[in-house]
Amino acid sequence: MAMSQRADLERRADALLDAASALLLEARSRRIRIEEVAARAGVGKGTVYLHWASRDHLLLAVGAREAAAMYQGVAAAVTADPVEAAPHRYLRRHFLEAVRRPVLGLVFGAEAGDLDALARHPAREAVAAAKAAATREYLAALESHRLLRAGQDPADVEYGLEAVAFGFFASAPFRQGMDPEYRADRLAAVVRRAFEPVREPAFDRYREAAPRVAAAFTGLAAAFRRTAYGPAADAAANGPTMNERRTT
Repeated sequence: MAMSQRADLERRADALLDAASALLLEARSRRIRIEEVAARAGVGKGTVYLHWASRDHLLLAVGAREAAAMYQGVAAAVTADPVEAAPHRYLRRHFLEAVRRPVLGLVFGAEAGDLDALARHPAREAVAAAKAAATREYLAALESHRLLRAGQDPADVEYGLEAVAFGFFASAPFRQGMDPEYRADRLAAVVRRAFEPVREPAFDRYREAAPRVAAAFTGLAAAFRRTAYGPAADAAANGPTMNERRTT
């Protein structure tokens, strides 16, 4: 019963998220309304609020579903080829996945005031904490297998990787008229020179680190999925309510 209910709720959430994504892409703006999303999905406005408490929560869910797919793709790539765990390979893939998902840019490319509101939303705080934990686990796995340049504090590497990646995402010259593959290659080159061993590590070291790295990104994808599918799906996942148990 609970599994069936959860599947139904996730299908409905997907329909709503698809509707919101389509409206965002059509309008090229975050200024969409709950009423528009409900109408596009063919449901009442109240149905949207069963999943997400506000428009900002819905927008975060749209971005979180994209991010979940992105990080699950990273985990699958590392499992298939352990060298994908290398920071320059991971960030290259992450960059290309992100720039090829225009909805992410529309959700998180808002004006400063809107971004502040999103950053303060409890759902965003939860995934930000999950992302920080996953990044620390990822870097710890790399350090334990000597896949980071010797003598670097993982906390400094974390800050450096974030700063470099943010620069490539945010720099206006890189956003306009430049091939994404070229941009990704430039990002990978900077990361490779700054944070990885000078001599290419043996494949066995990547292979030994890969399960822990893949698990970190799989867990992060799950955290984003929890944000994407909202409290109704969480309730279903926890099984029937007390009243439902009394009537079954």
